[in-house]
Amino acid sequence: MSKTVTAVVPSPTGNIRITVEGDVLTGLCFTAEACTDIPTETLRRVAEQLDEYFAGVRQAFDLPYRLHGTPFQMRVWQALCEIPYGETRTYREIAVRIGAPKASRAVGMANHNNPIDILVPCHRVIGTNGKLTGYADGLEIKAYLLNLERKSQKSNLLTKISEP
Repeated sequence: MSKTVTAVVPSPTGNIRITVEGDVLTGLCFTAEACTDIPTETLRRVAEQLDEYFAGVRQAFDLPYRLHGTPFQMRVWQALCEIPYGETRTYREIAVRIGAPKASRAVGMANHNNPIDILVPCHRVIGTNGKLTGYADGLEIKAYLLNLERKSQKSNLLTKISEP
């Protein structure tokens, strides 16, 4: 069995705890813990890609990760990974997508139990009325992440348009 190692790194929205088993990311969550050293290359790669994400230059992560959850949670988390950067879906849309149209609340609980924030983008799921609801790390962080993605997406589009 691979050794589990953690590190806590800063971000614009607060500290983030990174957990890896061997060379595979298994946990990423916001925390009140103090920042720590980054003892492995895998943890450094995760921290570097998070820095790029928060700088608005990374839209997709290139990291191996492993999720542990129920079959229902795994279906929800897979559907979350299919939401494009800078876009949102409702809890109901996710429920329909996974073939459980009456399971909006269960989708919300699966989001709440998401072990790898940001990479498995549960922040991209909103209420049917278009409002921000139910983010385990707080609605301020959810709003920050959505605004970051929308802003950097627009910036990247403008850059592409203005290139000769």
